[in-house]
Amino acid sequence: MALKRITIQLARNPGLPGGDPGQGYTIIAPLTAEGLLDVEAWRDVRKQCRVVRFSPDESEVADGWLTHHGSHWYFHYDEDDEGDDEAGYRLGEHVFKEGEYVTVASHGETPLTYKVTDVSPV
Repeated sequence: MALKRITIQLARNPGLPGGDPGQGYTIIAPLTAEGLLDVEAWRDVRKQCRVVRFSPDESEVADGWLTHHGSHWYFHYDEDDEGDDEAGYRLGEHVFKEGEYVTVASHGETPLTYKVTDVSPV
């Protein structure tokens, strides 16, 4: 099982018709052959499964871990100033392949749509 580096960038959303490639996440995670997050493989390599939130606003930049509880995936940040855990909308059911879309609720705000722009080996 090889880890993948997945980049998702802010896609077109209400009030942001052109999206913003400067905002998004880089996720290090194992994927199945179909491009789904692999929970069984994650259990073996969870300490290597990272998440970096990037943004032109330095106060929004954060790094943490990809975590799994029950049937849900989260982006977990330890530091208080990085905000609460961020939940992906049905991340376990999304295919992580270039051109696909995923939804993330950042800091408990309105969920936003992101486009998968890169999936490559770590």
